Amino acid sequence: MEPMTQTFESTQSVAVLGGGPGGYEAALAAAQQGADVTLIERVGVGGSAVLTDVVPSKSLIATSDAAVAISEASDLGVQFYAKDAKGKPLKPEIAINLAAVNKRLMALAGQQSEDMRSTLMEAGVRILSGHGRLEGPNAVVVSTSVGGTDFDRVEADTLVVAVGASPRELPTAKPDGERILTWTQLYDMKALPEHLIVVGSGVTGAEFASAYMNLGAKVTLVSSRDQVLPGEDEDAAKVLEQVFKRGGMQVLSKSRADTVERKGDGVLVTLSDGRTVEGSHCLMAVGSIPNTHDIGLEEAGVELNESGHIRVNRVARTSVSNIYAVGDCTNFFPLASVASMQGRTAVFHALGDIVIPLELRKITANIFTAPEIATVGFSEKDVRDGEADGIVYKLPLAANPRAKMMGIKDGFVKLIARKGSGTVIGGVIVAPKASELIYPIAVAVERRLTVDQVSRVFAAYPSLSGSITDATRAMHHDFVAP
Repeated sequence: MEPMTQTFESTQSVAVLGGGPGGYEAALAAAQQGADVTLIERVGVGGSAVLTDVVPSKSLIATSDAAVAISEASDLGVQFYAKDAKGKPLKPEIAINLAAVNKRLMALAGQQSEDMRSTLMEAGVRILSGHGRLEGPNAVVVSTSVGGTDFDRVEADTLVVAVGASPRELPTAKPDGERILTWTQLYDMKALPEHLIVVGSGVTGAEFASAYMNLGAKVTLVSSRDQVLPGEDEDAAKVLEQVFKRGGMQVLSKSRADTVERKGDGVLVTLSDGRTVEGSHCLMAVGSIPNTHDIGLEEAGVELNESGHIRVNRVARTSVSNIYAVGDCTNFFPLASVASMQGRTAVFHALGDIVIPLELRKITANIFTAPEIATVGFSEKDVRDGEADGIVYKLPLAANPRAKMMGIKDGFVKLIARKGSGTVIGGVIVAPKASELIYPIAVAVERRLTVDQVSRVFAAYPSLSGSITDATRAMHHDFVAP
């Protein structure tokens, strides 16, 4: 009698190039699926998103929110006083120790990176530190030493490229790391800038302009468009611009910066119309470029677009069947949350698990200004342009009882529902912590709930989320059959 033999299917191998949010999630999901996983990362697990971008920047914004809360507490009847030598009350000023703030930010970023690394290692992921380059569609060569003298070669059935993006630099405004800065270089500053000039009024520029204004710096925002946050909801952009101007920020609309020069202990920004702006520091927030150059993508057959972004489909697959790409290096949608979802989706698709292709219209985005701006689904502009057959309703946040209690004056809830059915297809929230408030609207968009269905959900009273149910109840009459 012949001995019984058992045969096992060979374990799938996955190599992930880049350890940011997308690469991290891809590696973790693959390990949880039982794959043999190797992650290659050159700066540390978490990538630039954790170490120099999302984590430190949002931590800085949290600090600025605290400063605003303290400065506006007197509006709520809370007053801060110190006493002089004679016992007379003095109103103290808020002081920002930027060196201490930045030290805390970078410590938080480092700790988050270490936590992520530990999670991967516990899941069985092999982590290689070094610069990776594709060698065909099934291998990555990793330079594991300074100067590239030591190499490791990783072969895998599936490759996931998650190399991210870097701040775009202009030849007429070269960052020096001291006075002319990218957003990755801000955390070396030891003191609050006397006058920060922010070039670029997109999401990054608006967030940092808001944060430093609320920390007490003089801020000038140079915007090449007619509104801050071009492409975002117009009503939201107007609210934010009003808040900026009320806070003392100078907003230069329709103004393009031609050059930025170092002038001693300051900077000189020259605009295209000949005007100049002088300040102590300049932040260049003019977009980003994908880190896809010279990593072997073209040689492996991966298709890029003109900007160097990797072309992917809705399951993050590239033009090469076993190579996937996720995050800011792709042409999909540059958000950390999207990168994470792409990473999981890519691995599920590669390893044969159930996959739901990503839909751009269901992505929730947030801008961490003060107030925050959160969006999901179709916009009011889409309705105006005929891309969506919808009805728009806007409810000012000042009408909300909890907002009154908290002293909130700026913001609104805007809902967009499809004509006829009343299905929620989009929404905008401008409010403190809009990033939290948008979630029920995102669920409604994802699950195709109607305004009547959302209105029947109990919201705590009083609460800011009550504005969502108030808006849906107000829209009821638009969908009642005649």
